[in-house]
Amino acid sequence: MSSHDDWVRFVSIPVAAVAVAGQVQAAQYLTVQQAQKLMFGKSATFQRNDLVLDSKAMRAIREASGVRVERSKQPLWEVREGDQLNGYFIVDEVYGKHEYITYAVALGPDGRVRQIEILVYRESYGYEIRNPAWRAQFIGKKHGDPVTLDEDIKNISGATMSCRHISEGVKRLLATYEEMLHPG
Repeated sequence: MSSHDDWVRFVSIPVAAVAVAGQVQAAQYLTVQQAQKLMFGKSATFQRNDLVLDSKAMRAIREASGVRVERSKQPLWEVREGDQLNGYFIVDEVYGKHEYITYAVALGPDGRVRQIEILVYRESYGYEIRNPAWRAQFIGKKHGDPVTLDEDIKNISGATMSCRHISEGVKRLLATYEEMLHPG
């Protein structure tokens, strides 16, 4: 397994890092566990159940979202309150302008976005995507809803690539839910 395949392990390290190589500053805002509790509450339980995507699933997700699927394994946790499914917690990465952005999406059991949190931001600018008002634009979105920068998702000047790629990532994850998790 390559170090890139282990990116989720990096996110679980509760440490904020600052790297000076090439003007890149990495900031870890939340660990996976912190984001889980923030998004679903302290009483929720999380069962890791990563999605393994074969070429057929990757193609279906790409066709449904219009966004390329780059990884065959999608980190996912089923979230429960007692015996009841309360939703899904998904960790994903998209390329910003120069570096990866690690973020988490909370989906309700119906596949609607409940919340988005930025876990690790590695760019030297564009960090404004952490703004709660910007992230709130995704709440309630489900597969088939428009999730398009400069249309229903407002852009942030100076963070265009980060905004675009997070928007595309969310659109891809909503299609992933529809293709892989949607009952029926």
